[in-house]
Amino acid sequence: MFFGPVRGAAKGVVATIIGASLLIAAAIPDAFAQQRQAVARSAKPVAPAAKPAEPTRTRFVVGLEQEIDFQVYSLTDPNRVYIELPEVKVQLPPHPGDEPVGLVKSFRGGLSAPGKQRVVIDVTGPVVVDKAEIEKSEDGQPRLVIDIVEVSAAVAADLNAQHARRLAMQQGATGLGARDLQPPLPRPAVSPQARAQHMYKPVIVIDPGHGGDDSGAQKHGIVEKDVVLAFSHKLREKLEATGRYKVLMTRTDDTFIELNARREFGEHNKAQLFVAVHADYANSSARGATIYSLRPEVAGMLQRSAKGDLNEVTAVNKELPKTAEADIGAVKEILADLYRREVDLNQARTNVFVKSVIGQMGASTSMKNNPDQQAAFVVLKSAKVPSILIELGYVSNAADAQLLVSDAWREKVSTSISKAIENYFQNRPAL
Repeated sequence: MFFGPVRGAAKGVVATIIGASLLIAAAIPDAFAQQRQAVARSAKPVAPAAKPAEPTRTRFVVGLEQEIDFQVYSLTDPNRVYIELPEVKVQLPPHPGDEPVGLVKSFRGGLSAPGKQRVVIDVTGPVVVDKAEIEKSEDGQPRLVIDIVEVSAAVAADLNAQHARRLAMQQGATGLGARDLQPPLPRPAVSPQARAQHMYKPVIVIDPGHGGDDSGAQKHGIVEKDVVLAFSHKLREKLEATGRYKVLMTRTDDTFIELNARREFGEHNKAQLFVAVHADYANSSARGATIYSLRPEVAGMLQRSAKGDLNEVTAVNKELPKTAEADIGAVKEILADLYRREVDLNQARTNVFVKSVIGQMGASTSMKNNPDQQAAFVVLKSAKVPSILIELGYVSNAADAQLLVSDAWREKVSTSISKAIENYFQNRPAL
C-alpha cells in the first residue's frame, strides 16, 4: 500500500492514491461552513455572485504496522501540519515534484525524540485538519487518514484562538487520550524559537582536527590546528543559533585528542552527525574543499568484523545442549543482521549528507575537482554515526590560505554547512 497527498480532481472531492490505482473518495462534510458563512455575512454585498467553490481538500494517508496513538495539528508562519507518532514503521510516499500536490508542497519525516517520530507537511496556505483517524485498508492494515482543508487567514486565526481557549479549559483534566485533542481545530501557532526550546535536539559533534603538539599542516603562516578550531567555533555558533541542535566539540581549545577517542566521543554521545574539520596540504597547485566519507570496502569490513565478534562472544561451553546451541546461533544471526542493517543505514545517511554539504559549500567556496572522496580515516570508522571529514582548503595554496583566516569567508562557509545540515535532517533515510 502506498499513501500520499494528491490533487483533488473536482471541488469538494478527495483523491487518494493506493498502490497503482487512483480512487476518488466521496466528498467530506465541510466542518468549516459556519465560519465561512459568518465571514460572508460580515462582508458588504457588491453584486449577485455565483455559488462559491468548495475549498480545496487533500487527503494524506500514512501506512502503519499497527494501531497507535497520535497527534495531528496545524501551524502557521510557515503553514504546515505536524503528525506526531511513536517510533513505529510507517510507509511514506515519494516526495511531490516541483509543483504542489493538492495543498501539499512537500513533506519530511524523522525521529523527533527518543521513541518518537514526526512527519511535517508543508502546505500551500492556511489549513485546518478536518479529519484525523485510524482506518483499515482493504487488506486489513491500519492507516492514519488525515483530511486537510484550506481556509482563509482570518478563519485560521479565529480557529487558532478557539482552540487555545479549549486547551486552556482542558488544563488539569485527566484521562484525555491523543484523540481527545485532535483537530479539526488547530493548536495555536508559536514562534520557531519557542518551539525549539522544547523540542528534542539531535546531537551534532564537530571534531576540529589535530591540536596540542600535533599542529597539522603549516605553510604561508597558517597552522592547521588553529584555523580549523576557529572555523569549528564559528560553525557551532551558527548551528546553535538555529535552536534545533545540541552541538558538541571534541576539543574547544589547543588540546590533542587521540583519533579513536574522537570517534568514540561521537558514538558515546549518540551523535546524529559527526563532522571532522581539517585543512589539506599538497606539493602541487591544488586548492579547494574536499569532502571525505568512509570507503565502502571499509564499511564492509565493519560488517564482517561484527560477525566475527559475535562468533567469539557466542563461542561458549561446547557441552551445551543442542537446543541451547541452536538458540545461541539464532540470536547471533539476528544480532549480525541488525548490525549489518545499521551499517547500511549509516552509509545511506552519510551519502545523503555528503551530497548536501557539497551542494551547499559549492555555492559559497571553491571545491576541489571531484570533491566527493572516500578514505579510511580513523574518525570515519563508525557503524553508528553518519560521519564526514571536511578539508576546508589547502594551506599550501596561497589563495586558500588567505581564505582560511578570513572572518567573512568563515561566516559564509559555516552558514552553507549549517544549511546542508538542515537539508540533511529533512531528507535523510528513515529507520
